[in-house]
Amino acid sequence: MDCINLVRLIPLVMKLLFVCVGNTCRSQIAEAVAKSLGHDAISAGTHPGRKVNINATRVLEEAGVDCSDLYPKSLDDIDTSGHDMIISMGCGVECPALPIDQDWGLEDPLGKSLEFYRFTMHTITELVKEAIREWTDA
Repeated sequence: MDCINLVRLIPLVMKLLFVCVGNTCRSQIAEAVAKSLGHDAISAGTHPGRKVNINATRVLEEAGVDCSDLYPKSLDDIDTSGHDMIISMGCGVECPALPIDQDWGLEDPLGKSLEFYRFTMHTITELVKEAIREWTDA
């Protein structure tokens, strides 16, 4: 077996950082989805809330995605270096000066229907998969 084929057998694990303001919903969903796909992910916020949004955990649980270890984290409390990709959920000017690789511009589902949370999770899942595909194809 040549080296090229050996390299393709080695699973690629992407290291992702998802950032937003409150770190209670969109970035938490992204973290959980990326982890469920076998990647190393963390999320954090510029002004984190006290707990993960109940509707975010509800839609994750409905989809069978483990969310038991999710909790809001401050960007000040995590190591922001060494990530393969840093993704903003769409927090615009409230995000710190991080080398953002992608800004997904997602609408905050806070205060919206459970159906909108499901839509948000579906959108995030597709965006996470796309980011992973782009990274592994590069």
